[in-house]
Amino acid sequence: MRARDLGITVGLMRPGPLNAITDVRGVRVGHTTLIEGEPGPVVRGQGPVRSGVTVVVPVGGDPFAAAVYAGAHRLNGNGELTGLEWVREAGLLAGPIGITNTSSVGVVRDAIVAAAVRSAAHSESAWTLPVVGETWDGWLNDIDGQHVRTEHLFAALDAAVGGPVVEGNVGGGTGMICHRFKGGIGSASRRLPAEEGGFTVGALVQANYGRRERLMIDGVPVGLEIGLDVVASDRDEAVPAANPEAGSIIVILATDAPLLPHQCERLAQRAGLGVARTGGAGEHSSGDLFLAFATGNAGLVAADEPDGRPFSREVRALDDAWISPLFWGAIESTEEAIVNALVAADTMAGANGHVAHRLPHDLLVDVWRRHRG
Repeated sequence: MRARDLGITVGLMRPGPLNAITDVRGVRVGHTTLIEGEPGPVVRGQGPVRSGVTVVVPVGGDPFAAAVYAGAHRLNGNGELTGLEWVREAGLLAGPIGITNTSSVGVVRDAIVAAAVRSAAHSESAWTLPVVGETWDGWLNDIDGQHVRTEHLFAALDAAVGGPVVEGNVGGGTGMICHRFKGGIGSASRRLPAEEGGFTVGALVQANYGRRERLMIDGVPVGLEIGLDVVASDRDEAVPAANPEAGSIIVILATDAPLLPHQCERLAQRAGLGVARTGGAGEHSSGDLFLAFATGNAGLVAADEPDGRPFSREVRALDDAWISPLFWGAIESTEEAIVNALVAADTMAGANGHVAHRLPHDLLVDVWRRHRG
């Protein structure tokens, strides 16, 4: 179930055929979902387990053989997205992007290195600085048990495909909470009209942030209408002194427009506006980290070996006079991806019996109709 299945639309632009990041040709998404143990007290290392890993593969074929231009942005930095210093320095992304929980970043990062070593594109002089992001799932998951392992990253890579993206309680998003509803993975896309270039931009989010009362969907005050008095959040009830703003979001943007690295960075910034439109603000305790990559320049290679390489190569760049529609596409895609994560997620019980309730579809539709007519 997705937002548009309920008659809920976001923004003004037209989605791509799949309304997902995989509308950008060559992009693939894979998940490994770990749900083990009955809800109840945490026994470190044994569970309950409510976690996983998600991968975004930017290019078709061997994910370690080719590179794409990329850029990143930090809205608030209480989080991690590894490998960004090289992205900022070289403007290149080479290899898959991993997304998992806070305590499993190192395992997933090392597993991507191991996957690169297995790749046919790997050579003895090759090196890799994987990009891996995280949000904290410790309310539902035995996070300190570090249940995500190397084989789970390998399985997610093997499962990565184009086509519809599975959303909600899957992969890295399995144990996440968004605006005090069950959150997780969501995706959406926008396709520009031919007169604006016909390019596609898509977003994938791991949504784990936000106060209930601030939740907005396309301007409708859903969080005020479906407050904690209607659908409770045991996280707030059980720990009343807890910071209600705590949480994070990872946003990955992809486009087939021929962007240069500095333009990718500008695109990544616009993800923050999509987060803001749903009620996020990049609070002090939040990790809001965004990465954008562009596939519009084919033939970029990951290896640095000069053998047989030309001294220069021709690349294309989108004229900045036409970049604003792409910005709007990134904003709307990010917003709808968050909404899709909320709509797709199911109620989940986990660590210490904690429960994260889904956003009720019937109540959401009722609020939407009353405000939209």
